[in-house]
Amino acid sequence: MDRHHVRLTPVLLAALPLAVLGVFFVLPVGEMLRLGLAPHGRLDLGGVVGTLTRPRVVRVLWFTVWAAAAATVVTVALGVPTAYALHRLRLPGSALLRGVVTAPFVLPTVVVGVAFRGLLAPSGPLGGLGLDGTPVAIIAALVFFNLSVVVRTVGPSWAGLDPRRGEAAAALGATPWQVLRTVTLPALRPAAVSSAMVVFLFCATAFGVVLTMGGGRYSTVETEIYYLTTQLLDLPAAAALSVLQLAVVVGLLALTGRARPGEQSDRTAPVLRRPRRSDAPVLAVTAVVLAFVVAPLAAVLVRSLRVDGAWSTARFAALERPPEDGTLRVPLSQALETSLRVAVDATLLAMVLGLVVAGLTARGGSRRWRRLRSALDGVFMLPLGVSAVTVGFGLLVALDTPPLDLRGSPWLVPVAQALVALPLVVRLVAPALRSVDPRLREAAASLGARPSRVLGTVDLPLVWRPVLSATGFAFAVSLGEFGATSFLARPDDPTLPVLVYQLVSRPGAESFGAGLAAAVVLGLVTSVVVVAVERLRPPGVGAF
Repeated sequence: MDRHHVRLTPVLLAALPLAVLGVFFVLPVGEMLRLGLAPHGRLDLGGVVGTLTRPRVVRVLWFTVWAAAAATVVTVALGVPTAYALHRLRLPGSALLRGVVTAPFVLPTVVVGVAFRGLLAPSGPLGGLGLDGTPVAIIAALVFFNLSVVVRTVGPSWAGLDPRRGEAAAALGATPWQVLRTVTLPALRPAAVSSAMVVFLFCATAFGVVLTMGGGRYSTVETEIYYLTTQLLDLPAAAALSVLQLAVVVGLLALTGRARPGEQSDRTAPVLRRPRRSDAPVLAVTAVVLAFVVAPLAAVLVRSLRVDGAWSTARFAALERPPEDGTLRVPLSQALETSLRVAVDATLLAMVLGLVVAGLTARGGSRRWRRLRSALDGVFMLPLGVSAVTVGFGLLVALDTPPLDLRGSPWLVPVAQALVALPLVVRLVAPALRSVDPRLREAAASLGARPSRVLGTVDLPLVWRPVLSATGFAFAVSLGEFGATSFLARPDDPTLPVLVYQLVSRPGAESFGAGLAAAVVLGLVTSVVVVAVERLRPPGVGAF
């Protein structure tokens, strides 16, 4: 292969993912910008200001900010002590306890919303509190969903701290509180700040949880975009909100990237110790957190199996009723089949594109190529900074005229879900490829191995676990994706998350009970996939 072909190959490889990103991400986002900023063909900032100053929109913006801030404060307040207990103390079953705390984050958001409604609804175990449909319930669900972000970010940092610093301070006469305030907390600040910003970002862009629990009374920017699009058909106003959200999210991502903790140069192997009497407050908080996590999951499972005061699987059996019955538009098996089929298609697309991008961004080379590689990496991380609702809405309004009239295409949902999963695939695979010693490839090539043989004998044996883990993550993300899919799925062929929302949003105890049962099925399927992923995930890969 001559030098010209060697230089040309990366360009040709990059062309496919760039083309897909251009058509299915940049074009829709560009159309949204046009709709929001220039709905009549010329720049109209007055229209944007008019939208953003509507009384309802002002209420939505205020609710989004204060609810996300409150949920972030509570999440960090509960998550930091829990991270200490689960990563610094020798507790029986600590691995299982860490898995329990992580469980909510891997559940589809619509399942989280249904679980809390099952707990707090008037007929639920805590219905007497009167919290169903209130901001307190929404904030509690956001805390439930994001606790693992803090635990999984702060916990490993805390476990890797060099204990000799604290011991030295104690030897000089510092009290435990002084050691915590002057040594430990400053060392943990980057991890704590980074996790808090990620939690705020997730809370501010929450969709499934707020849509399921808000009931139209309380909306975030995400749900308001959905409401303006699907109920009022006010596309310019929805686009203006999308533009505002896009700017805020990109800014928050930039700040989060700067706050993200770097590698600890003095990181040590975790040393666990037995709990002492002074750890009682931390253990009490951890017990409360565990009960808080388990209660909604247990409530949705129990309520799905209790019918007229007796244990029964009738609600699950009822999910197979024919559509003519009126409760369901499609049987559960059809929605599950659609979800699995779409997830397989989306995963294949995300993996093909992700492996190409990861391979390109992991390549070494000249300074010019490294700059180009950084730019390429940033471009393919863009979908991570744009909410799924915005992506779905953008696809809906951009691809509606020939030759790109794809609104009725069955491929639009898998493509949208693949774009949501693509950054995760790149983030999991690229570091593994970079860790492969290039001298191994050079040695194989010098012995006459062709590039395909080098790939099969050097790279794949070393990176197969991250590749399988990325495949599982992409599949799990696609399976539970609700934001973009709620815009794009056909009503007569919904995915399982969309079916769950259709059921719980309809009036009547029978529909709500069916939604609980469907949520249990979706949660179980997703959990099985994520457990398999966790067993394959290399340590330290995929953390926040």
